Amino acid sequence: MSDIFTLQNIIAIIVALIGAPIIGGILSGVDRIISARMQNRYGPPLLQPFYDFFKLMGKERITVNQTQMVYVLGHLFFSIVCIVMLVLKQDLLMIIFVLAFSSVSLIMGAMSVRSPYSKIGAQRELMQMMAYEPVLLLMVVGIYLTNKSFMISSILENEKPLLFNLPLVFAAFLYVLTIKLRKSPFDFSTSHHGHQELIKGLTTEFSGPQLAIIELAHWYDLVLLLALISLFFANPLWVGIIIALVCYFLEMLIDNISARVTWRFMLKLTGIVGVGAAMTNIIWLYLK
Repeated sequence: MSDIFTLQNIIAIIVALIGAPIIGGILSGVDRIISARMQNRYGPPLLQPFYDFFKLMGKERITVNQTQMVYVLGHLFFSIVCIVMLVLKQDLLMIIFVLAFSSVSLIMGAMSVRSPYSKIGAQRELMQMMAYEPVLLLMVVGIYLTNKSFMISSILENEKPLLFNLPLVFAAFLYVLTIKLRKSPFDFSTSHHGHQELIKGLTTEFSGPQLAIIELAHWYDLVLLLALISLFFANPLWVGIIIALVCYFLEMLIDNISARVTWRFMLKLTGIVGVGAAMTNIIWLYLK
């Protein structure tokens, strides 16, 4: 334990806890601008996500029930724990499990109210988890088979990029990243393009500081997911960062050119494309 919480690691944690939401907020601002340009609009300023965040934090705190805020704080807490574990180069499998707890906390918060829109959004979010969680677990299994360790520190020490042995796993991860980020064609839990049958789905009954905390957790998750992409190109790390940003741009492109699909189609497609590709890659590793 003393080896983990050294002065250097404590400084790195503090920098990450402050820097991750700043980077996530800027990336969200870039997302809005690029999406607006693709739709032939001017779009908001780059710092608009931060303006929205502080405006929401300044609004009156209104909750439907007392447990709602607890779940929202749990959602943020688990997202922060994931970032801390990433900075400390800890067990990748545990990071995936903790990230799942973060999503479950948000779902429980949405289910704790009587709004039908909120409950439908929570149910759809559960379906999304059913789709992407097996692929994330298979990704970790593939990394273990390649690197003989779940530790991020071991991955960073490997001179050969993971992509060389895990091309299909990487492709499967990029596919489920669209689901995890709730972008089209898989935006049916929060309905960020304003589909009227769901209003805002999962986040319908959250307002003010609660929405701000949810958005803050999203920024942490965004940085974490892009960091996982960069792990496939860990040496040199700057190459992985550039490729992660390119992948995020592709997510924006897919978001703006895709129509929303049904949850049934998503589960079928994920089973074939995501799980199928990852399993094929893992079987190939065994037979190698």
